[in-house]
Amino acid sequence: MSALPRLHPRAHVFSGLTALMLCLATAIAPAMAGVRTHALTLAGAVPALSTGFAHMPHVNPEAPKGGTLRLGVIGGFDSLHPFIMRGIPAAQLGLTYETLGETVPGEDGVIYGLLAESFEESADGGHLVCHLAPAARFADGHPVTAADVVFSFEMLTRHGSPFYRDYYAGVGTVTAVDARTVRFDFTSRHNAELPYIVAQLPVLPRHWWQGRDFTAPQAEAAPGSGPYRVREARPGSGITYERVPGWWGAKLPINRGRYNFDVIRCDYYRDTTVARQAFLAGEFDLWNENTIKDWFASYDVPSVREGRITREEIPHGRPEGMGGFVFNTRRAIFADVRVRRALAMCFDFEWTNRALFHDAYRRYDSFFSNSPFAATGTATEGERALLREVSPERAAMLSGPPPLPATHDGSGDIRPVLRDALRLMHDAGWNLRDGRLVDASGRPFRFTLLLSSKGLERVVLPFRRNLSRLGVEMDVQVVDQTQYVSRVRAFDYDMVHATMRQSSNPGNEQRAFWTTAAADAPGSRNYAGVRDTAVDALVERIIAARDAATLRDAVHALDRVLLHEHYVVPGWYSDRQRMAYWKTRVAHPAFTPRGGIDLHSWWAVSGDDTQAKGVPAKPAQGDGTQADAARSTPATETR
Repeated sequence: MSALPRLHPRAHVFSGLTALMLCLATAIAPAMAGVRTHALTLAGAVPALSTGFAHMPHVNPEAPKGGTLRLGVIGGFDSLHPFIMRGIPAAQLGLTYETLGETVPGEDGVIYGLLAESFEESADGGHLVCHLAPAARFADGHPVTAADVVFSFEMLTRHGSPFYRDYYAGVGTVTAVDARTVRFDFTSRHNAELPYIVAQLPVLPRHWWQGRDFTAPQAEAAPGSGPYRVREARPGSGITYERVPGWWGAKLPINRGRYNFDVIRCDYYRDTTVARQAFLAGEFDLWNENTIKDWFASYDVPSVREGRITREEIPHGRPEGMGGFVFNTRRAIFADVRVRRALAMCFDFEWTNRALFHDAYRRYDSFFSNSPFAATGTATEGERALLREVSPERAAMLSGPPPLPATHDGSGDIRPVLRDALRLMHDAGWNLRDGRLVDASGRPFRFTLLLSSKGLERVVLPFRRNLSRLGVEMDVQVVDQTQYVSRVRAFDYDMVHATMRQSSNPGNEQRAFWTTAAADAPGSRNYAGVRDTAVDALVERIIAARDAATLRDAVHALDRVLLHEHYVVPGWYSDRQRMAYWKTRVAHPAFTPRGGIDLHSWWAVSGDDTQAKGVPAKPAQGDGTQADAARSTPATETR
């Protein structure tokens, strides 16, 4: 299930990549018909915040309001419309919109009311009723009504990004019962997460869109109901947001201690090197450092030595999914799994991690890395039964341990692995001739890796050298952010470096990652072009799962199939965020949620005053959470 609230996940605040949505899903816990609830939950989840809670556990409820947050973003933008395929939307537009519900960072499987102050779920899972908050208003003063919700659903699923059509495929009709009540009827009672993902629906202003083309990029921003509105847009250089005066949601408990800045300014830079230099020179306030070399080598400057800039490594427990160099199997050259496996063997992660990464990274070993959904060891009986059903010809192979990425000794000598890789290429019809692999017609094995940043070249070049030793020619093409996004959306690449992030509860969004339908849908996240009936069937089993054990077996089975097909040269990830910020300008709560930094809980400071009254060192007690009734029970953290 994809986390739609705020539209631009925190992980992409600094990168400028058009990030659509991070992922969350599983089965919805049944509710009694006609009973209103302040939150919707997935099977097995219990809301940590009871009715009448005071604030999110991790925030500083006394955080001062005011000041300006300055952010650095890579790339550019040409549209203020984030819901369609056309154009590159500006960073942080999600701050201007709201969804029916809102999640709490670090709390899995629960979504609380936001624009919808309460929910009614039918006992049979056939429909969901949302009761809108009477005070909800768009930035131009118009009330948020059920008609806006119906309009939003229709526009997004008919004319928006293909993601919305696939994500809400199980919703049949949406009806405005009255001005503040909307009902969603579902086409199937076997897709039990539908109420939860309906609560993630962004609500758009119907009145503003009258007479405008929803399918076209927009130079003017629609008035959303979120905490901020666009003050000034400067395509090619930046965008500035300002707090909405009298924002309707300012006093809601779910928002207390968040959205503290009066102004948020995003300035664009052409690449990370220029942006980092601008940060160190004081041009913006914080920087999420994703290049480990620079974390160790680029911060020996006066502002750091004098303590005006502080650096923090913050552990997180969020699922990481899969990332690395993705084969586009739409290209005939990558159609054979033996070829993909052979090329993947040439990436020497052990040497790369030691020589280039200060041994600071872990390697992806699953399409659900760093989560309980990563397949490990021998398949369970439940997994084997699923695999026998959806892919009987592969059931025996998939019942054993999943294949791990090729390992090397870290010396840089990969000759033993090269021999195995060459044998695979030979079996696939490629033979060495004058040091190059060629097919029966004499055509050499040659492809291009598409990148959006020169920063990856130092990692790619050793990989290219190893491929050359195998007889493979890999060209590297670096393009600007706008061209990169356009080409990735159109699947116009041989190989691309990409990350397919997952959430703590996989569900409907898996269709966009792996299914045959998504392989031919421009803008989908099926970067590899996966077309496999077994994968299609397993995705539907994930969506239909009604309990945690069934879901886990289905995801593990999917993971095994994907790993055996070697769609990706697995890359690397970190289990911590590396953040540098000007502590004379901004501060954050002492407690960080398990999912990582919540930028919206930061605030502005004056001079060297980096703490504000009431900063919790851990989740505040007595804040209305259900856990208050069981303080004597030791707490554990799931990682």
